[in-house]
Amino acid sequence: MKNRFDDLGIDSALTRTGDETLDSNARPKRAQSFYGNGNDVILVSNHINAGGGDGAEIIYSLRNSDALSKKIATELEKTGQNVRKYYQRRLPSNPSKDYYYILRDTPNNESIIVEYGFVDSNGDDVSLIKNNWEEMAEAVVKAIAEYIGVPYTPLESEDYYRVQSGDTLWGIARKFGITVDELKKANNLTSNALSIGQLLYIPKKETDVVESEVYTVKSGDTLYGIARKYNLTVDELKKLNNLTSNTLSIGQKLVVKSSSMEKENTYTVMKGDTLYGIANKFGVTVDAIKSLNNLKNNTLSIGQVLKIPTTSNNILTYTVKSGDTLYGIARTYNTTVDAIKKLNNLTSNTLSIGQTLILPQ
Repeated sequence: MKNRFDDLGIDSALTRTGDETLDSNARPKRAQSFYGNGNDVILVSNHINAGGGDGAEIIYSLRNSDALSKKIATELEKTGQNVRKYYQRRLPSNPSKDYYYILRDTPNNESIIVEYGFVDSNGDDVSLIKNNWEEMAEAVVKAIAEYIGVPYTPLESEDYYRVQSGDTLWGIARKFGITVDELKKANNLTSNALSIGQLLYIPKKETDVVESEVYTVKSGDTLYGIARKYNLTVDELKKLNNLTSNTLSIGQKLVVKSSSMEKENTYTVMKGDTLYGIANKFGVTVDAIKSLNNLKNNTLSIGQVLKIPTTSNNILTYTVKSGDTLYGIARTYNTTVDAIKKLNNLTSNTLSIGQTLILPQ
């Protein structure tokens, strides 16, 4: 929620950023230490309920109307969660005061408690809380933004990835061309543990936007047709977009041109040429040329045009030192172990001191 408020330009603060216990006196004071006790301050206390019920509840203070709570209830229902009620509760010993201290002891603020569901529910609350908590949090963000009149921009789906069965941080990072550390930092992760249904923010690199051309799929489009239009092969197009099938959907965004493609040299095969000789001539590997040109074997034909990776821009060399591992080298140079092994035709992870490795830059 804090990240999303920042995205929307809504000033906000967290009362706690770690596993810190605050008693009933300290918590209201901490809450009002950021923006004071003005009536233009909204305090959201996020909770998971208990007691055997099922569904969300919103409790609002006696000094406020139900307008914000009603909006939150409406948005929570859109996530698939049922809302039991939104209501006020009075202190039995003094009905003029709020029952809950977080509402009672934060005077003037518009203070609310959001109970997202019951942890001991016999219904579907437990699975909803586990798998849909991001959507529930987003529902509250949307309601607050609309309530205070700030333009709401939906969460961009292409910037996020939902964890599926079998996913690992390494696999997801590789899929989107980033490092595990970048992925963990963007999502404030302290371990490599993931849960199915978890929503991960995928950080974008500026060069992805500046140096790439994007095509929007239209009715009747095929991968073959789009590839031909942009002088690509189907495999090149699929590789550029991490596609595992030929299925397209209308409105889908495809990267059809990138700076790395523009930097490639070409070479026309002449009589007597071999892949080994051409690779040696340009200071690259045979596998690098085969991969770039989608070649299945080493056979060449006179007049064939080959794309050659540009050594100065796309290839680095590294000399193995004592203590080096493929994993450590891959991490240092923002690539993967498999990419290094493939580029150097390695069949194992064993390295020798002084060995020269070609690294994708």
